[in-house]
Amino acid sequence: MASWRRVRLVFAPGLTVEFVDRERGLRQVEGLAGRGTRFPVVIYGPEGCGKTAFLRQVFEVLKSLGYSVVYVNPLGREAGERLLTTEDVRSLVGALAEFALGGGAARLVDAALGVASRLFGRSRRIAFIADDVFQAIGVEEAELYVKRLLNLIEYPPGEYERIVVLVASSEGVTRGRISRHNWAKLMMMWNMPRSALEELYEQIPGAKPGFDEVWAWTGGNPRYLSRLYEAGWRVDRVIEEIVAERRVLRALARRWRRELEETVNDPDYLMEEYERVEGLARKLIELNMVVEVVEYRSEDLWIDTPPPERDPELGIGRFYAWATPLHREAVRRILSEYSLSG
Repeated sequence: MASWRRVRLVFAPGLTVEFVDRERGLRQVEGLAGRGTRFPVVIYGPEGCGKTAFLRQVFEVLKSLGYSVVYVNPLGREAGERLLTTEDVRSLVGALAEFALGGGAARLVDAALGVASRLFGRSRRIAFIADDVFQAIGVEEAELYVKRLLNLIEYPPGEYERIVVLVASSEGVTRGRISRHNWAKLMMMWNMPRSALEELYEQIPGAKPGFDEVWAWTGGNPRYLSRLYEAGWRVDRVIEEIVAERRVLRALARRWRRELEETVNDPDYLMEEYERVEGLARKLIELNMVVEVVEYRSEDLWIDTPPPERDPELGIGRFYAWATPLHREAVRRILSEYSLSG
């Protein structure tokens, strides 16, 4: 594997960490860089599973391989995180970036694609990385945006040797809409493997629970590891936050109580009874509580390491999985409240 700089990432206020693991995923990107992408590669995965961190490291990998790179993340916390380019691209950005950064997320997404378009005929190797763009432009525009990316590959405005186009999203609703067209290659990314999360856990200072307990609650999700850390490792507080952020869960519990109980026990219940519970499945996906996973664990369909085919302890089924055990526990506690009151 080529040598590249490990990026440092904000893990929590006042704490930065070094990017860890995802070695298999980075090797996959090196393979893509060697031949280019025939279609845009759209990566889906649980919210907080590490897609943004992965793409920030991918930026460094592609840079080391001689690519001119444009990276856009309209939902980045800081202005400097929303639009990144390699040094050779910066002369093309100029006032356009300032205009876009001050004009809202959708304008920034368009501007970044415009910068990438101007690289044709100037650079032989071009990479465009779009992170969380579907949330910024809206579900209705996601399909057309992917088609624009495909047009960039198929009908380029200038000559080029290779192009790599990567898009990542936690927004699962668009997956079905995009998959009905032959415009993109869809791949999934799962939460971090146990060994990788442990590397990240070891970078966290201070007193903390044992790693087995942390793994059992997060299932490898680095964002929820961060949230536990920020909550002083109080699991109840994080679960309460999940419920508070998704107040409609209580309405779902009233409407679909028995079905949710079955889904807590086995998320594949949503597949077994899909015709009857399609509305519930769609709502849980929309709320980023549950993820519809690719049933095959073939490495060609996954970025980095796929999850096990089933893991009841973590809430992973063959067809559906809870985003983390914390999300499953949030629903379990709501159901318990209704049982006590009813």
